[in-house]
Amino acid sequence: MKQPLNRRHFLRSSTALIALPALESLGFRRFASAAASVPATPPKRLVFLGFGWGITQESWYPDIKQPGKDYVMPAGLKPLERHRADFTVVQGLWNKFSNMGHAGSTMWLTGANRYAQPGQSFHNSISADQVAAAQFGLHTRFASLQLNGAENAESSGHGPGLSMAWDQSGKPVAGHNGPFAAYHRLFSNDTTPIEQQKAMLAQRRSVLDTVMENARDLRRGLSRNDGEKLEEYYQGIRDIETRLSKDEQWIGVPRPKTDMAEPAPGLAGKKEIEIMYDLIVAAMQTDSTRVLTYRQPVSTLLTSMDIKVAPHDMSHYHSTMGEKLDASQRRDVAQSQLLAGLIDKLKATKEADGSRLFDHVALAYGSNLRSEHYLDNCPTLLTGTGAGIKLGENLVVSKDTPLCNAWLTLLHGVGVNAERHGDSTGVIKELMA
Repeated sequence: MKQPLNRRHFLRSSTALIALPALESLGFRRFASAAASVPATPPKRLVFLGFGWGITQESWYPDIKQPGKDYVMPAGLKPLERHRADFTVVQGLWNKFSNMGHAGSTMWLTGANRYAQPGQSFHNSISADQVAAAQFGLHTRFASLQLNGAENAESSGHGPGLSMAWDQSGKPVAGHNGPFAAYHRLFSNDTTPIEQQKAMLAQRRSVLDTVMENARDLRRGLSRNDGEKLEEYYQGIRDIETRLSKDEQWIGVPRPKTDMAEPAPGLAGKKEIEIMYDLIVAAMQTDSTRVLTYRQPVSTLLTSMDIKVAPHDMSHYHSTMGEKLDASQRRDVAQSQLLAGLIDKLKATKEADGSRLFDHVALAYGSNLRSEHYLDNCPTLLTGTGAGIKLGENLVVSKDTPLCNAWLTLLHGVGVNAERHGDSTGVIKELMA
């Protein structure tokens, strides 16, 4: 379809909302055919993998005195050695407004100032993935996919939020907790009869009509502050309408088939991350979505490795070193092993034209937190050739370069023409091939 299905495709009266049949002039036949198959020309994808509690700074970062390609691979990244030509570590990035010592992903993709709104103790803005989703999401069943570890977010050092994603109003976007829920969201068909699905959507539309009419009546006589709050409310309604329109587009279009087996319920730790990485690949391979975030678990990862040190204590390894330092370093190696496995899968997965999935993906891996409460030099690793950036380097940028400059560079690289993002001051020219 040239245009997404909208409310003009329904017959409306004062009391009813009736769906029109699937008329060819509205593009239904062409849309259903396109939706059921993967594009012949591989699209660009954008993936963000975030973790809490930081890294072991002494053994994760390459030596800043060895910029470029000829650096010694640090112990924390050693499992990635076989991919060294295909990833770049960027050093010197930070979110200047960050002041939350144990919120590794809350502002990671937004660069927002939590005190930007007078009188409010918390404020956020749109995350980089949602900027891309506004463009890429027009072509897929899911505008974006938010994945979470199946554990309490704060136990993994992530801070507030329902995922790593935040919408254009700075409100949290809900995610799927654990691979079992994510798998069924992606690949399980809705068994509700189509006519009943249409009726349910029509009912929701009717409710939205009533709500909007009441809100318009309420606007008169409101103060400026209340007017701004009401505008936020309007935006929320618009977001719901967008989701309903997306649901309407895909009624009757079956979920794609996958060779991936249903994950067992209750997976945790290392095994959970492995399966989530498989799901990320499957979601892109079936073109179910082109934008993904994964708020990774840390607490259960440690438990699955038989590490007894609490994650918070681990992040403060400088205080006593010993077992805390050992836990931190083992965590780094395990996470790098898992990431190396994901890169293996991206390289092994073929697109419709025979190219590698890796060639059409831009993937960022990192955290808003270095270690303890240190918020500068955010650990940042970039891979995938989808954004056309330079890979295989230890890139040391000017001190205090906004982390959002990296996100802006990736957005431009995958074809999202954002003027700026968060507190960005421009793209990172040294990253551009």
